[in-house]
Amino acid sequence: MPEASPADRVYNVLFLCTGNSARSILAESILRRDGQGRFRAFSAGSQPKGIVNPFALKVLKACDYPAEDLRSKSWEEFAQPGAPVMDFVFTVCDSAAGEICPVWPGQPMTAHWGIEDPAAVEGMDIQKEAAFTDAFRYLKNRIAVFAALPITSLDRMTLGARLAEIGQLHGTTKPRPSAA
Repeated sequence: MPEASPADRVYNVLFLCTGNSARSILAESILRRDGQGRFRAFSAGSQPKGIVNPFALKVLKACDYPAEDLRSKSWEEFAQPGAPVMDFVFTVCDSAAGEICPVWPGQPMTAHWGIEDPAAVEGMDIQKEAAFTDAFRYLKNRIAVFAALPITSLDRMTLGARLAEIGQLHGTTKPRPSAA
């Protein structure tokens, strides 16, 4: 069987957040649909809550994005033998970005795409849902820019710079401190 050309390659992408109940779940669903055929999306958390936030599911369904099969799970699941090898790992919350991550097989490209935590919003349900809608929109914009990158024609350094730039798009939380 002939080997797939680099242009036909499907990339594995992991979105990380501490609780894996809101932002990383939204990102997984967005990339599942918008990157279908080019990307396989996954999400996980360092301290998973074990449930997906109902507002995340509500916003996904309202925007016609897949909500089935989404679950809150530990990032350790993706560091085990036999797990899909990730090409990209993106943190979407500041606390996960500051944590010591497992060693990912395959040396994936990483970037921090911090988004305010919609699950932290207090108030009426309409305010909470609005926060999830905002997070969805910010993530959708970033994922659209990412999916449009000519990945196969960029060298690793340029691709890394582009991934970092995406993390600074509108809606970002504080920038991740650079490792010196």
